[in-house]
Amino acid sequence: MQDTVQLLDVLIVGAGISGIGCAYHIQKKCPDLSYTIIEARGDLGGTWDLFKYPGIRSDSDLFTFGYEFKPWKEQKAIADGRSIKAYVEETAAENGIKERIRFLTRVVDIDWQSDKNYWRVTLKSEESGQHEHIAARWIFNASGYYRYDKGYAPHFKGRSQFNGQIVHPQHWPEDLDYENKRVVVIGSGATAVTLVPALAKSASHVTMLQRTPSYVLPVPVDDPIAKHLRAWFSEDTAFKAARWFNIAKQRWVYAFSQRFPHRARKIIRSLNAKMLPEGYPVDIHFNPPYNPWEQRLCAVPGGDLFESISKGKASVATDTIETFTETGIKLDSGQHIEADIIVTATGLNLLPLGGIVPKIDGEAVSLPECVTYKGMLLSGVPNFAIAVGYTASSWTLKIGLLCEHFTRLLNHMEEHGFTQCTPVADPNMETQPLLNFGAGYIQRSLEQLPRQGMQFPWSMSFNYAQDVKIFRKGRVDDPALKFE
Repeated sequence: MQDTVQLLDVLIVGAGISGIGCAYHIQKKCPDLSYTIIEARGDLGGTWDLFKYPGIRSDSDLFTFGYEFKPWKEQKAIADGRSIKAYVEETAAENGIKERIRFLTRVVDIDWQSDKNYWRVTLKSEESGQHEHIAARWIFNASGYYRYDKGYAPHFKGRSQFNGQIVHPQHWPEDLDYENKRVVVIGSGATAVTLVPALAKSASHVTMLQRTPSYVLPVPVDDPIAKHLRAWFSEDTAFKAARWFNIAKQRWVYAFSQRFPHRARKIIRSLNAKMLPEGYPVDIHFNPPYNPWEQRLCAVPGGDLFESISKGKASVATDTIETFTETGIKLDSGQHIEADIIVTATGLNLLPLGGIVPKIDGEAVSLPECVTYKGMLLSGVPNFAIAVGYTASSWTLKIGLLCEHFTRLLNHMEEHGFTQCTPVADPNMETQPLLNFGAGYIQRSLEQLPRQGMQFPWSMSFNYAQDVKIFRKGRVDDPALKFE
């Protein structure tokens, strides 16, 4: 590579909610550093630009899922996808970030050059197919954690026999007509419980077919705390108070569920039973075999899923599939569900680092052999940060703190003239999976991911109050980091 090739201080991969947040913090805390965002898609927003299925919404409240520096001003706490994308887009526009995004450009190779102390980055134009090279002192990977081009769909016997349409939510056709149609949604996670009430508004009937139930928790449509505070205080003050209240609530619910799983199960069951018709078989369809928060709870604003069931517009079948048929699905119990459309809300395919495999002087890094430092750097890999959020509360709460700590690290290096920062882990360190989480898409891909240690700073923290101290006030010149 010629020295005349553009050299950036930071290359951000991905223009989703994490990448835009990182750009904001770099501009604010490191104004003298240069950065560019590389985005393979034609627009920003990441997840919220990709998914187009009916009813798409967040599964966390926007007071905690949104940015701390930009108040969420809408009434709905659990927001629809279009509103979230508009919020991210507004953040990028009003902070001059959008002009720093290179759209329809994919990072296809990154190779650390030890003799030059920078990453040699190969980019590919999604339009022309042409490649080019740039250089970056740091890479911040905010590309998300799943494959954008292909959702997960298990093999279903007889799939080719079905005469109707089969759709995966990740690839929802804009012209799909489900009005007055019989729809079967296979799945029981956040996507399924979102889709069922949305489709039920115009479909003749929707069946949620699940192998295993999930915990489904009704939540208010509007945040009552924010609504009350807005009547008395400024928008910013109300937002900050609502944000902290929701952070505390998330933490309390998680801690309570961990400490008293049987009581938490009974409370959730009671809430479900109250919103369903009398005599409804709650213990068959809403009684998971695992404890609350061993997987994410599915939030349903206003209990819309239960309302659809109560009105007879939707139903739940808990069973396993024997085969697809010409007109629907035959279950192992012998029951046959008639369908015009089958939606496979069966989950995601994980894609670590957005499919990017870091190299060091031409040699590929083996991610499973890396240990994460504070959940944001990889052992043995210089000047490379990743965005991994919380699983037991809003994902982006952790991302915001990571971005703040990242900028503190950049400033520390600038002040001391360092050009390289590499976490160094004891090769005999005891490790554990990076994400201790029961979701299928995580379990299927654990062996592809880096690992975490058993103790700080190599372990993943899931306590926001503790992380505020670590990432905002904790030392950046940690002995585990080798500065050069």
